[in-house]
Amino acid sequence: MTVTGTNGKTTTAHLLAAILREAGLDPLTNHAGSNMERGLIAALVAEAGPAGGLDDRDQRIGVFEVDEAALPPLFRELRPRLAIFLNLFRDQLDRYGEVDSVAIGWHSMLAAGSPDTAPGDVGAFTTQLVLNADDPNIALLGEGSPRTVTTFGVDDPEVALHSAPHASDARFCPNGTRYRYDAIYMGHVGIWHCDCCGRSRPTLDVSARSVILETDRSLATFAIGGTEVAVEFPLSGLYTVYNALAAAASAHALGVAPEVIARALSSAGAPFGRQERFSLGDKTVRVLLAKNPAGLNEVIRTLAASEGPVAVLAMLNDGIQDGRDVSWIYDADLEMLAPRRPEVTASGDRADDFALRWRLAGIEPRAVVLDTETALDAALDAVQPGHRLDVVATYTAMLDVREALARRAGVASYWEATG
Repeated sequence: MTVTGTNGKTTTAHLLAAILREAGLDPLTNHAGSNMERGLIAALVAEAGPAGGLDDRDQRIGVFEVDEAALPPLFRELRPRLAIFLNLFRDQLDRYGEVDSVAIGWHSMLAAGSPDTAPGDVGAFTTQLVLNADDPNIALLGEGSPRTVTTFGVDDPEVALHSAPHASDARFCPNGTRYRYDAIYMGHVGIWHCDCCGRSRPTLDVSARSVILETDRSLATFAIGGTEVAVEFPLSGLYTVYNALAAAASAHALGVAPEVIARALSSAGAPFGRQERFSLGDKTVRVLLAKNPAGLNEVIRTLAASEGPVAVLAMLNDGIQDGRDVSWIYDADLEMLAPRRPEVTASGDRADDFALRWRLAGIEPRAVVLDTETALDAALDAVQPGHRLDVVATYTAMLDVREALARRAGVASYWEATG
């Protein structure tokens, strides 16, 4: 199975693997998020071991998150049983280009490997699709497809936004008419339709209702193939509900019972670097990855709704894996957090840029510190005993600060986690 999309790949693959283990299967994953070709090869080589052979047990199943631009050239080689598509947002424009470019690549990929390919052709394989129906660009992948499609989405207007955020990337139907929304859940994701051509969000096979978003967990009723189950998992934010839905829909497509899905989600825990928690004496640190406008908006939305004082270590890097262009921070709505009067410490390679963005949002950083260890100390100084520091970091900054936190907390480092 492959899991791709702009945001949520690591978390979805982590949750799906937990469900499959609960169902008695033995998933093989690239669990630390190395999702380019080299990461997939490394996972397979590690599995093969010194003998060079892969285990052919019936319970073995691959669950690989794959970079959205890397998937098309790898698709025919991987021949996934399920291809899971989460969302499509602006991200690293200097690398991916606009979202339309990524979408075109996906459509071409699916057409080249469609079930009606001539017998004997390398593309003659059947892959089922698991699609986020709330994202118009993702839903379009299933329209007119000969493949089996399983859809998922949120059916709870109570958790909808009051208006569309600036970071909305699929505003127009292919016929050129602006989409209309009965509910917007994040970015351009929601209950959508086109008044001109009649396109609308497809019927959901797996949906979340009665969603409750708390500081440290999320609760919902999942409707899975006509069966309703209460779901609780220790991750906060509506975006993590979408990840859990994607995992549930994928497991449902494989025939896993709803009760097994609910039980596994409740005990899955946080994946590597995504809402991981570290205990440092009488204080807690939570790591939140934010690498594009839509993702940062959801992190800010989660922090704004949390209980207690808000302290943030905001880390912005511009490495190759982050994207060299950091202007995307101006497309995120940091202003949502201003009413909470957070204590913000800015750090990372582009700390000054991030500090300026916070100032423009009406939030004056208490310090700007380049060195990770020193910045962590400065941010922790703003946290009262018994409370939490939230680290909001881009990818390479997350790896850096997680190493520091792991060392201080006495848990596995990045290299130990990926080895």
